[in-house]
Amino acid sequence: MSGANEPKVPWSGRGNRFTDEEIDYIVEAMKTADPMTQGRYQAEFECDFAGFVEQKHAFAVTSGTAALQMAAALTRVGPGDDVIIPAHTFAASAIPFGHMGANLVWADIDPDTLVVTGDAIARVLTPKTKVIVVVHLYGLMVDMDPIMKLAKERGILVVEDCAQSLGATDDKDRQAGSIGDFGCYSFHTHKNMSTLGEGGMLTVRDDDLAAVVPGLRHNGMRGFDFAQDEYWKPAMSNVDFDWDNIWPYNFCMGEVQCAAGIVQLRRVNDMNAKRDQRARRFAEALSGFPELVFQHTPDGYHNIRYCLPARYDGTETDATRDDFMRRMAHHHQVKMVVQYYPLYRYPMFIKAGFGDADCPETDRFFDSMVSFPFHEWMPDDQFEYMLDATRETLDTLRRDAA
Repeated sequence: MSGANEPKVPWSGRGNRFTDEEIDYIVEAMKTADPMTQGRYQAEFECDFAGFVEQKHAFAVTSGTAALQMAAALTRVGPGDDVIIPAHTFAASAIPFGHMGANLVWADIDPDTLVVTGDAIARVLTPKTKVIVVVHLYGLMVDMDPIMKLAKERGILVVEDCAQSLGATDDKDRQAGSIGDFGCYSFHTHKNMSTLGEGGMLTVRDDDLAAVVPGLRHNGMRGFDFAQDEYWKPAMSNVDFDWDNIWPYNFCMGEVQCAAGIVQLRRVNDMNAKRDQRARRFAEALSGFPELVFQHTPDGYHNIRYCLPARYDGTETDATRDDFMRRMAHHHQVKMVVQYYPLYRYPMFIKAGFGDADCPETDRFFDSMVSFPFHEWMPDDQFEYMLDATRETLDTLRRDAA
């Protein structure tokens, strides 16, 4: 039973739901998978995923952060190296490179698309820059060509953080994660598809680096490079991982999660299309209210709408972002949120020495942004209620200013 204080439109903790057919498939994996990790479901999921994102090598892992951590290790970045990261993103885009001891350098975002640009990256390039992390945020791909040109000219590796952009394409119909050296994806519960709460995928362009990943993912274990006349000699498994003093991890995804990934991947384009349709309708219905400025999608780009963010501009009414959110929350019980704290403002990064940045657009957007509830399974009546509540709130703030 719903409580009296629960919002009429909640900020859901899950981005999508499973169909009955998907649940049946997952339950069958629970009954039959042997082993329960690194088996046939993993192999099928990785093969399907590689085909989806148009890459040769895909590796299922425990989370999007794990994918980023392995990508960071594969770049061999370390103390004395600069890594450029957008200042407006989730903290996990940066933390793995902090683990490696690199110097984190913040790049600003474009005020319209809300993602990083080649120009912003060029402004913070140094002779020490070894890696550029590109984040395709809120479901929109970054314009990759200027960034790849910079990287190629300087021998810099490019990591694509695609945690929020599986299925997004640019104006050349290229998939998010298919352009840089590494693609890192998340299947967290909030994402457009989920592998039962957590999960991720790493794609690797270079064949030699891809050959390192199985051992890097699983405690350095790999097959013996000779035939074993007796399978137990010299041991059941070969722990032989000596790669520039990089210690391996255990980031293996379980078979049941891989089964969930197989069935969700089949439906992700349909789920993305539903999100896109709703986002377009929401923005078009509110086009008469310049107070809300939604993320701009350039011509030819497919935005999969992981979230529904907007900038609130109360210049004409003297109302603040907090006035807008307060009425939405208290009068209409619509639970909105604010994303993402500029990374250089986080105490963790400040304490680590990464509190300096020149990112005025990141500051301006964060201090005025709102994010509407936008889970794929939101009932139509909740969506319509949220739209009506937004209109009423904007009208009320206008009347109060008159």
